[in-house]
Amino acid sequence: MPARTSPEPQVEPVSRDQRTDTVELSLVAPVYNEKDNLGPLYRRVCEVFGDRTRWELVLVDDGSTDGSTGVMKELRRNDPRVRCVFFARNCGQTSAMRAGIENARAPLVATLDADMQNDPADLPKMLELLGDADAVVGWRMKRNDDFVRRASSKIANAIRNWLSHDQIRDTGCSLKLFRTAAIRQVPLHFEGMHRFMPTLMRYLGFKVLEHPVSHHPRRAGVSKYGVANRALRALRDLFAVRWMRTRIRKLPIVVEESDVRRA
Repeated sequence: MPARTSPEPQVEPVSRDQRTDTVELSLVAPVYNEKDNLGPLYRRVCEVFGDRTRWELVLVDDGSTDGSTGVMKELRRNDPRVRCVFFARNCGQTSAMRAGIENARAPLVATLDADMQNDPADLPKMLELLGDADAVVGWRMKRNDDFVRRASSKIANAIRNWLSHDQIRDTGCSLKLFRTAAIRQVPLHFEGMHRFMPTLMRYLGFKVLEHPVSHHPRRAGVSKYGVANRALRALRDLFAVRWMRTRIRKLPIVVEESDVRRA
């Protein structure tokens, strides 16, 4: 997905009544030419959560040209739990993730791809595991990709962990669950940072857990990423993340007993 300067996104209006409704979980899915996957994604979310959880599906159209926009609007018309954000042009996955997270109304936000390779059915278990943590991120135990893609991903993860001084099994897995207040502190204003959200959260002192998740083969549409078109970009982004780690400063505040308000 090519990266460009982010425009101001067009957000579908939300009524005052909708804003005051309690939403428990916001599912954020960036969309770039996924027309044939949007209906199945919506139906799968309904199947998994139904009316048991107050959820919303935030679809962020990243400048699609295949008719995805029309499908999104139709889903929204039929179910107010579907909300839409539209970009005027393609800006990249980080920008789409950021727009969805910023417009989420729930205290918990889950991110996933719109191509149906992530399964929303993994999220209930991730919700159970969250506990006192700030995030639960998925790692694909059995990837339904070709050998070259699996091998390159394994090598890339090893290099990322070595340079970032972190241990995340699968940085490329988009299925992640966050406390909204925590993920909004991660600097997603820079392209490529969506790959490093768990690591950046740990840099900021948040607790991040990992959980094995399923991974399905793509059934419709075409992949937006290849080994060649993301390797150099990801390496460049990784050096930026490593620089961030060396520059983070925590406030050395000491609380004196006299300054603590007594009950």
